[in-house]
Amino acid sequence: MKTIHILLLLVASAFAGSPQPLPATTPWDIAALARIPAVEWRDEGKPIRSLFYEGDPFEGKKTKVFAYYASPATLGTDKTPGKKFPAVVLVHGGGGNAFEQWVNVYAKRGYAAISMDLAGNWKPEPGKKPERHADGGPNQDDGTKFRETPPPHRDQWTYHAVADVLLAHSLLRSLPEVDVERTGVTGISWGGYLTCIVAGVDARFKVAVPQYGCGFLNENSAWAKNHFDPKKPAWPWMQKWTQLWDPSSYAGSATMPMLFVNGSNDFAYPLDSYMKTYALVQSPKNIAIKPAMPHGHIFDVPEVFRAIDSVLNAGVPLAKVTRCVIDGGKVNAEVESKIAIVAAELHFTTAPHIENPKRTWTAQLLTIDGTKITGDAPPAEVTAWYISIKDERGAFVSSEVTIR
Repeated sequence: MKTIHILLLLVASAFAGSPQPLPATTPWDIAALARIPAVEWRDEGKPIRSLFYEGDPFEGKKTKVFAYYASPATLGTDKTPGKKFPAVVLVHGGGGNAFEQWVNVYAKRGYAAISMDLAGNWKPEPGKKPERHADGGPNQDDGTKFRETPPPHRDQWTYHAVADVLLAHSLLRSLPEVDVERTGVTGISWGGYLTCIVAGVDARFKVAVPQYGCGFLNENSAWAKNHFDPKKPAWPWMQKWTQLWDPSSYAGSATMPMLFVNGSNDFAYPLDSYMKTYALVQSPKNIAIKPAMPHGHIFDVPEVFRAIDSVLNAGVPLAKVTRCVIDGGKVNAEVESKIAIVAAELHFTTAPHIENPKRTWTAQLLTIDGTKITGDAPPAEVTAWYISIKDERGAFVSSEVTIR
């Protein structure tokens, strides 16, 4: 059986080459968002510090964005005078908020980190439930995310969320302990969706890692049925929404290395849409599709750490599957890795993509011979397949998923 990557080839052929210029409809003033926002530190003496920074106006009113910040210096784990740390912007997903524990995770790993609230909330005290802030921007419930807004559409949630991420990056870069040449961004779920957009609009980042989130929400996603129905009155607006706010408009403009991390059965961002988003990216990229990975605010995914470390902190890069084909009834793959590969599997499913959350995957062991992987091919009726590998550190990556 000879496998043809039909969908991916069509997409890749249209976007092959250098990163694409941003579309003329891009709503953000990227130069203006490179400004250092006004900041109000609430507790500068604490290891994990809370703050407000100035956001863009919402419905004609000024906004403040609540955030947490930490670094090895604020934690007291590295007080080397004049030392500059790599830094990361942390973007939460739906139902999330500014997470003090998230910045703590990265500060302990040697990074300066900021995590901001993108739902117009704040926390009067660490560990407390977030509360609505009087000067907050739009909420992040689905009704707000998808509602129609008048031109120039700057009262839309995605506009503000992306702007707030860029302003957080500008603030982070202004801090004397931050190395402006070593900054990255990672986001979870809706934060991954935002990371796919931000990677295209903020070339100052040196690495981007979207976890779960992707584009093509109108084609297949947890929101496709309720919000992207051509038979509903809102359809003309949703077509405009897709043009303005779907990551498919921006991911192809990314210039930095990216790692995409998702689960094989993700309920929100299914693999067909995920792989179409991945195919748009022309900068160096890698992928990890983890079997049955749960969906949530999981802050300690090892592959996320390793991808960021490899670019910002002289870490050993993840392995990469550079070639993966089926020929003569066999899977044949090649791997680039600085660390020995100790496990390899073929994963495949025969169920339709619309059933991504519940479809069953079969795993088959593959044979490893140095950097070459071989084994039996999946059956002809597969709808999706990929291989995964682990190195001797336990770091996991996969090949691109072949979609049929």
